[in-house]
Amino acid sequence: MTETLVIVFARNVRAGRVKTRLATMIGDSKALKIYQLLKDHTIRQCETLQHDKAVYYTDFIPASDEFTRAGFKQNLQQGNDLGERMVNAFRSAFIRGYNQVILVGSDCYELESHHLTQAFFELSRHQAVIGPAKDGGYYLIGFTEKYDAKIFDQIAWSTPDVLPATQQRMKDVGIDFALLPELGDIDTFDDLLRYPALVGLL
Repeated sequence: MTETLVIVFARNVRAGRVKTRLATMIGDSKALKIYQLLKDHTIRQCETLQHDKAVYYTDFIPASDEFTRAGFKQNLQQGNDLGERMVNAFRSAFIRGYNQVILVGSDCYELESHHLTQAFFELSRHQAVIGPAKDGGYYLIGFTEKYDAKIFDQIAWSTPDVLPATQQRMKDVGIDFALLPELGDIDTFDDLLRYPALVGLL
């Protein structure tokens, strides 16, 4: 066990349950394929890092999948909304003895391993780190042990206000944070069109 942990929040791979906004334009089957490609990309960026790794699924823990084969410890997300699920994941990690924890989603095709390395570097100098997404949210958030669960209270998730509200909440509770480069998530058809390589695989 290291003192650093990468958490990936991932949806169980089931048609009709992933990339639902994208599916309205390209159908459930193709949306599922895009999500699978994004998930696999996220795993590749994480698996070479010398940090402990954990995956938190939305619905159930599968017997075996790409995450387990890449050395991720399996967990289930717990909570009524995204904020509560993240709070519980961070709390569990710090209880287990980690002192630097970053959490990423599984839908950022621009995410590279060096962004994760930079995130841990920033946590050696700051109490928190945020990776801003182009849609107003974030693709990564991380803390040292000095995190505050109030940061996730009453955030309007899946809106352009997520990032500014989170930054303000951190300032309100006195958390010093750093920002990573802004990257793009893939949630809609317009998002997908920015990546011809993925479109060509459909």
